[in-house]
Amino acid sequence: MLDREKVNIQPEIVVGQGGNGQKPEQTSPAPQPPEASYLDMSVNLAGVTLKNPVVVASGTFGFGREYSQFFDLSELGGICCKGLTLYPREGNPAPRIAETSLGILNSVGLQNPGVDVFIQQELPFLRRYDVKVIANISGNTPEEYGVMCEKLSRAGVDLIEVNISCPNVKAGGLAYGTRPELAAEVTKIAKAHSTVPVMVKLSPNVTDITEIAKAVADAGADALSLINTLRGMRIDVNTRRPILHMNTGGLSGPAVLPVAVRMVWETASAVRLPILGMGGVSRAEDAAQLMLAGASAVAVGTALFADPYAPLKVRDGLAELAAKQGLSAVRELTGGVQPW
Repeated sequence: MLDREKVNIQPEIVVGQGGNGQKPEQTSPAPQPPEASYLDMSVNLAGVTLKNPVVVASGTFGFGREYSQFFDLSELGGICCKGLTLYPREGNPAPRIAETSLGILNSVGLQNPGVDVFIQQELPFLRRYDVKVIANISGNTPEEYGVMCEKLSRAGVDLIEVNISCPNVKAGGLAYGTRPELAAEVTKIAKAHSTVPVMVKLSPNVTDITEIAKAVADAGADALSLINTLRGMRIDVNTRRPILHMNTGGLSGPAVLPVAVRMVWETASAVRLPILGMGGVSRAEDAAQLMLAGASAVAVGTALFADPYAPLKVRDGLAELAAKQGLSAVRELTGGVQPW
């Protein structure tokens, strides 16, 4: 295992506010274990027990190989793998990542090797660790979701996260996650072809997220994850061109946390399903807000680009926060908000 203090982070080149296209190198001390060793950190997500409530978000952790150089992946509650499609995808042309004041915009375009390569090459690597594996899938048609669910269930992943923020080619490119009936259709097909729990990832780019949540719940979803990225845009005022080649992209990072907390709270009030909360989590207090709003577990995403140890620091900070509040288990935070 590598010495955490001696590993240098190799930052990704991004188009950002620094002006030179380079993300400044950032260093961070390795996290220390929490003092509250007696605290029960385990949580239940759709019948799957996670050793702690911190998961890494899809699209920010790859398939874990790079981050395994920094820490033992078994320290995580779960890994939401990079989004998979039925066939390999090259993704969108660059530039496809741009910094913002409090986060990043991305239009990577689901670049991935395809579900078969994941099963053959990446899943065996992940199975070397004591961590729950959550496969994230996206499809162009409802039938593609069904095929992937069958393949991944047979391969033995622990959960399947169904991304419904994808365009439905049979519905004129309309995203599944923007219409209750489309979201329900995908959910039913995923459930019919899966032998493991199905967690549907909701888009925040809707008028009322509870309508989508209710439709998905009625269609048989075992859990929900939210929020996905918010659609945004940046423009270079000198060239007058959008900074991202695809013009718009998904906004993530600290700026979206209040939106995520609000939507988790609304969703938890509308349906009785376990929730994986995400969106702007970089500190333990952020994760605690999502849990208090109703999330059973939380995902850390964009924060990983600045600090690979972020999920471990969030985990340890949650333990300390729960201990200071006199809790015996971190899951006691879930749904604890007291609205005025």
